[in-house]
Amino acid sequence: MQSPIAFPALALFGLLTAPLAARSASVPSPLSLKSDISVLFNNDLDPGTVSGRPSVLLLSSPHTHGSASSACAVLGETLLPDNTTFIKDNLVPLLRFQEFERNFPSSQKFWIASKGPVCQTVDAKGDVSSSVVCLGSLPVLCTQSATLGAAAKPATSFTVQSKNLTITGFRDQASFRFFGIPYADPPERFTYSTPFTGNTTLNAQSFGPACVQTGETGTSENCLFLNIFTPFIPSPGSRTPLKAVMFWIHGGAFTNGMGSDPTFDGAALTSRGDVVLVTINYRLSTLGFLALDDGVTNGNFGLADQVMALDWVREHIAAFGGDPNRITIFGQSAGAGSVRALTASPQAIGKFAAAVPMSNLAGINFAATYSFYFTIPDNVAKVTAPLLESVGCDLEEAEILPCLRAVDAQTLVNVPTASKFLVVDGKFLVTPELVLNGTGPVARVHTMMGFMRDDGDPFISFPAFHVLIHRQQTTTNLTQALIDVQLPTNVTNNPLFPEPKGANATINTFNVTSNVNTDVEFRCLDQSTAFSAINHDLFESVWFYEFNRSYQIPGFNPNAPTCTPPATAARPHGDPELEYFKCHSGELFYVFGSLPADTPFRDEKDLPFMQRMVDIWASFARTFDPNPSTAFLEARGFTGTVAQLAAEPAWEPATRANLAGRPMRELQFESVMLPFGQQEQCAFLGFPLDFFG
Repeated sequence: MQSPIAFPALALFGLLTAPLAARSASVPSPLSLKSDISVLFNNDLDPGTVSGRPSVLLLSSPHTHGSASSACAVLGETLLPDNTTFIKDNLVPLLRFQEFERNFPSSQKFWIASKGPVCQTVDAKGDVSSSVVCLGSLPVLCTQSATLGAAAKPATSFTVQSKNLTITGFRDQASFRFFGIPYADPPERFTYSTPFTGNTTLNAQSFGPACVQTGETGTSENCLFLNIFTPFIPSPGSRTPLKAVMFWIHGGAFTNGMGSDPTFDGAALTSRGDVVLVTINYRLSTLGFLALDDGVTNGNFGLADQVMALDWVREHIAAFGGDPNRITIFGQSAGAGSVRALTASPQAIGKFAAAVPMSNLAGINFAATYSFYFTIPDNVAKVTAPLLESVGCDLEEAEILPCLRAVDAQTLVNVPTASKFLVVDGKFLVTPELVLNGTGPVARVHTMMGFMRDDGDPFISFPAFHVLIHRQQTTTNLTQALIDVQLPTNVTNNPLFPEPKGANATINTFNVTSNVNTDVEFRCLDQSTAFSAINHDLFESVWFYEFNRSYQIPGFNPNAPTCTPPATAARPHGDPELEYFKCHSGELFYVFGSLPADTPFRDEKDLPFMQRMVDIWASFARTFDPNPSTAFLEARGFTGTVAQLAAEPAWEPATRANLAGRPMRELQFESVMLPFGQQEQCAFLGFPLDFFG
């Protein structure tokens, strides 16, 4: 290091920085900055404090102090001020993590704001120094004025170049955000999507419309858009390692949902989990899944859209800091059904490295169609024929498609007979299920899968009777309740399915029907999937869980208030330590760390549990192991997760060695390893562990 020099009047500043300053009116990019750029943010997921915790922009390429100041100005920011409290409490773990990732050596210094005429640096220990040469070249720390969840504005705009595409997004407090990127050309109705060939200069600062669906306004058939959340944008030729990619497929029964749902916001996973998140739209209902017997209209358009989006991500995600060789596809409910189907699809195999189906449906009733696929003739007979009749298109074969293309889109998705089922089309799906005995196509990937403890609760009706006193009446009504929700009636008076003896017979009955429905629509087939896949060595690894704490999302709370913990004087928003049903979709706020700011934590465990779930899901994406490394957590300063994981047994993968023991992780505040649940009950119901052979 040369002897320290300070420019008394910084006379050379304008000469040194003019080229960058001249470009300050244009939208910055890695190319114009000649640097990687990262958003560094210590995100503890607490809406009450997170907005008061600033983030930092890191330019990793070396700059002189003068050009560093100018580069920050191009971003509409300044060099980071010398604030002792912020540096010690927030900046140190952010820089320590850069050191942990080996992006910089432990001795690295970074430019921050001058102290008068004296140039200053800071290091990962938080030591501020002025003993440097202002003309020396160092990476740069800039302020970050964008707030969490803020909308795009000119000052926070940012452009990425990927091959022939120029895509302008923006940044907020937690990440760079690129919304409404078209991944396919607008498809003609009932045709398969094709790669995007439109305008190569894209404004990605607002979400594209959701796909046509029931109950939503502003939807469109031109809806094949994806959204990217990333903490890191590489410069051309960057040597900084790319980050793992999490590719989210929303649920909604193949009839509803969108990638722009705020539940799936990427602030937590990107800033806390150090991953890139992609969320997508895909065509829904009749527009996404109509199948005809004309040999051309073979259905699965929505599934094909998912593959098209995956292809786009593989081609372009490196420009957004993502590693195309470390893509984890994950989804919940119908999104989990999509993940399962992609795991069986010859068109998707080889395009992702890991899969996380969350609450996949299977078994009986409507759940069967998510994992057991219609043939096209069966689908036409059971679904398409009634649909055609209901919309007046039951015509000669040559007239059917023109007729359907003339029907209003909302009509097609709102009719009771709307088409919404995966089919064996011979291209995207070639077998009637994910074949788990080694004889069919299966993506050999790392897998983490599981369900909510009471996943089946929302998919049955609450018994239409109230407090009963006599046991005989309770038994009679249990049988009727089972008939009403199309569940096996032979569970009545069966010791495998004991009926609680509480004072409220309605709740007693509902406990049984909810438990049985969770077995036959989630637990039994998901456990059997893991069991068979492990015995036939189909996946690289299998990690299995049951989720035993929940936050029900707004807009989906059937059978209320069963999915909500009871309120007490001490816990007026509900006490999660008391017994309640842990229902379908109850894990989403925890996994995404996206609890709305106006939704309070219910007890002192909600926030640390949410932090831990984000850490676990992101860890699986980064390393294919849901146990976050202690070194990673300590480098980030996530001491709460470190302490809690140290107090628990490690999450063990499900293997042949422990299938008969404890292969399942019970995800609760004090998580434990357990045997697969309800095995005797599943066998009685016709779904033993070896169901798939």
